[in-house]
This record gives sequence, structure tokens and C-alpha cells, in this order.
Amino acid sequence: MSIRNQRAFVSGALFVGIAIFFFVEATKYSLGTATRMGPAYFPIMLSILLALIGLAVMAGAVAPRAKAERLARWDLKGLVWVTASIALFAALLYPLGGVLALLVLVVVSSRASPEFTWVGTLVNAAVLIAMCVGIFVFGIGLQMPLWPAFLY
Repeated sequence: MSIRNQRAFVSGALFVGIAIFFFVEATKYSLGTATRMGPAYFPIMLSILLALIGLAVMAGAVAPRAKAERLARWDLKGLVWVTASIALFAALLYPLGGVLALLVLVVVSSRASPEFTWVGTLVNAAVLIAMCVGIFVFGIGLQMPLWPAFLY
């Protein structure tokens, strides 16, 4: 048995790995029944479904009809930029508020790819900020600061 599509195989293995992690974590809670679900019921069922999808993807990757595709090298620079942008967002959310923290998130993460232009980055930031404020603040009423604390 040879792995013809390495990208699909690794993606499926990642699905299975995540499913196993959440399955194990969910077993710390009571399962319940289908009519009276406990806190672990939904995560366990979802992790089983995710594992089945991962196994199907892995099986498709070793099938003789699978498109031969090698696993590309990791773009470590992009990974660092995106990870740093998420860490900055988490650190800046309460001091700067949601609008400025999202702006920093989009600008820093855009450095991960040379395809982004400044105009595209700012348009992307404006759309993301409008959607997040609309959905999280006005839609579901999430209590989060929109602007820096020193402005209040």
C-alpha cells in the first residue's frame, strides 16, 4: 500500500488526531442518552463523525485512482505571521478594543503572503470589523469593548 496523495493523507490524519483528542477530553463528562443528552454527548458524536471523515479522506489518499500529490514544504514564515497575529489580537483585545485589535490582526496576518496589498488588507480589515461588530456585538449581544478603555 502506497500513499498516492500525501496532502490528503496528512489532512485525514490531522482530522483523526483532533477527533481523538476531543473524544478523550469529552469522556471526562457524562454522556447521557439520545433523549437526555449529557455535556459529553455532542462532542463525542462530533468527534466520531470527524474521525470517520478523516478515515475516509485517508482511504481516498491510498486508493489507486487517487491523484498523485506530494506534501509541500511548510511555509514557516507564514505560520509565524499568522500565529503572531492571533497572539497579538488576544493581548490587545481589552487594552485597544475589538476594532483596533481586529485591525492589527488583519494587518499582521496579511504579512504572511506576498499576494496581499495594502489596499486589499485595509478593505479586508474593514469588512471583517463590520461583520464581527454586527454579528457579535449587535447580533448576539456579546459584551466586549469596541474601543480602547481610555476613550470611555
